[in-house]
Amino acid sequence: MQSIRELYRIGNGPSSSHTMGPKKAAAMFAQDHPEAKKFVVTLYGSLAATGKGHLTDEAILGVLEPVAPTTIDWLPKTFLPFHPNTLKLEAYDGNDRTIASQTVYSVGGGKISDGEKTIGVTGNEGKDIYSMTTMTAVMEWCEKTGKSYWEYVEEHEDREIWDYLAEVWKVMKAAVERGLDNEGVLPGPLNLHRKAASYFIKAKGYKASLQSRGRVFAYALAVSEENASGGEIVTAPTCGSCGVIPAVLYHLEESRSFSRNRMLRALATAGLVGNIVKENASISGAEVGCQGEVGVACAMAAAAASQLFGGSPAQIEYAAEMGLEHHLGMTCDPVCGLVQIPCIERNAYAAARALDANLYSSFTDGIHRVSFDRVVNVMKETGHDLPSLYKETGEGGLAKGHLF
Repeated sequence: MQSIRELYRIGNGPSSSHTMGPKKAAAMFAQDHPEAKKFVVTLYGSLAATGKGHLTDEAILGVLEPVAPTTIDWLPKTFLPFHPNTLKLEAYDGNDRTIASQTVYSVGGGKISDGEKTIGVTGNEGKDIYSMTTMTAVMEWCEKTGKSYWEYVEEHEDREIWDYLAEVWKVMKAAVERGLDNEGVLPGPLNLHRKAASYFIKAKGYKASLQSRGRVFAYALAVSEENASGGEIVTAPTCGSCGVIPAVLYHLEESRSFSRNRMLRALATAGLVGNIVKENASISGAEVGCQGEVGVACAMAAAAASQLFGGSPAQIEYAAEMGLEHHLGMTCDPVCGLVQIPCIERNAYAAARALDANLYSSFTDGIHRVSFDRVVNVMKETGHDLPSLYKETGEGGLAKGHLF
């Protein structure tokens, strides 16, 4: 299992799989072939089906066209076996002869693969650094040593992990605050108005309990709207689910005055939870549906909240389990291929559900029948059983017919 740095990636939205990954692949290909006189990029499967809504073409053209003229071909009905997010890059000389060709898979969280291994990594990036890769094993380690999940992270990461998480938290908070300040219409044909600012203002008029929930909604909307407009966010674990963890943690820091160190430790625990899912299942909506994005984000946020409120290792695991279990089967059906409907609202609801999972867990001793690891396995099976139509194609479910 790799570093949580690779789960928390700082970049611009709206999609880690459809924007960050293809942009990285294009940049690598352009650097390897500066002599090219023309590029042709073919997008397959989910990457093609929702690519325009996710600004995939803009991300690729922004990198390749300064080097050479570029054409993009779209094949949304063609799925290659390794992963539904596939692109082929081809470079041509002045006589229109192919000088290079590479097929790349954008596998989630901004990572890219050649079908056998992760590519485009530097230093320790891409290396397995964790000795245990299941929640059950780590929980047993915590109970045996008396340590917490964040200490397991600390023992396996390098000394700079806390500096990195400090930067992650800084970017998350900045996205909340920008999103609360920005108003207007999000880009794309849906003409969707930003709602974070109005939710935040309206929340002030309610009694304390409702005001608290309204603010959580506002914070999640703020980050998700920033993502939808191409703003800087942190994948947590993906761009499409980037509003959940910042909303929960921003709310708890603001309302409970938790220290900076405790916030960073909560981020470490959340990262461990997301990493376990990434290792044993998937965080790609194109592979397992939205359960792998918003569902995992909810589990991560629930675990972080439970830790902040003093949850035991078992209670933290239970909070994470509920966060994921109650998103099982969620499809990825973005209207018009945009990371807006239903994605933005889902972030707000998942943030609230994460807080509820923490509360529910806090009333228990942490003992329950269905383990987090079991839910991860079920999520993987469910995701693979879902028809491809409901996994980020922009054609099934709510997206069918583009009625909006």
